[in-house]
Parts: sequence; structure tokens; C-alpha cells
Amino acid sequence: MKAYWIAHVDVTDDEQYRQYIQRAPAAFALYGGRLLARGGQSQAMEGRTTPQRSVVIEFDSYQQALACYQSEEYQQACQYRQGAAHAEVIIVEGMA
Repeated sequence: MKAYWIAHVDVTDDEQYRQYIQRAPAAFALYGGRLLARGGQSQAMEGRTTPQRSVVIEFDSYQQALACYQSEEYQQACQYRQGAAHAEVIIVEGMA
């Protein structure tokens, strides 16, 4: 069953954040992740205010999505995001 990373990100340091976005896609690819949305126009309809960036990444399974997030490759990329952005990341299992 498919799974999705859903992230809302507010960037505070563009230069440092660029280092993250240059590295993270390699980790996604190792675990079969496919970017479905990254940035682009968005508008919050309920709840929190609209984040600067919304990201959706599809994986073939919940286990692959978790493994990617916990992987050494992704955690190394995350070091560049920390201190450069405020992020909320959830992993959700898709419907059968």
C-alpha cells in the first residue's frame, strides 16, 4: 500500500536550505520516493496559515517511507535543513 510524506516548510535561510534540497532527492530515490508536489502555489483553507512550501512524496509502502526518513542518507541531508527552516513532516499510509 502506498504511503506519502507530507511536509509543510517555512524557510528561514535560503542558502543553507538549498544545500538540503540538493541532497535530499538522492535519499528519496534510494527508497523509491517520487516527488508529487514541491513548492508551487498553495493556500491554506482551514487550520494553520499557508506555509511557504508544501511537499508531497509518494512511496510504494509505509515501510519504505519510514526507512527513507530514518536512513543515514536522509538524516545527513536533514542536517542542512535544521536551522534553515521550520518543518512539519508526517508520513501517512495511503488507502487500499
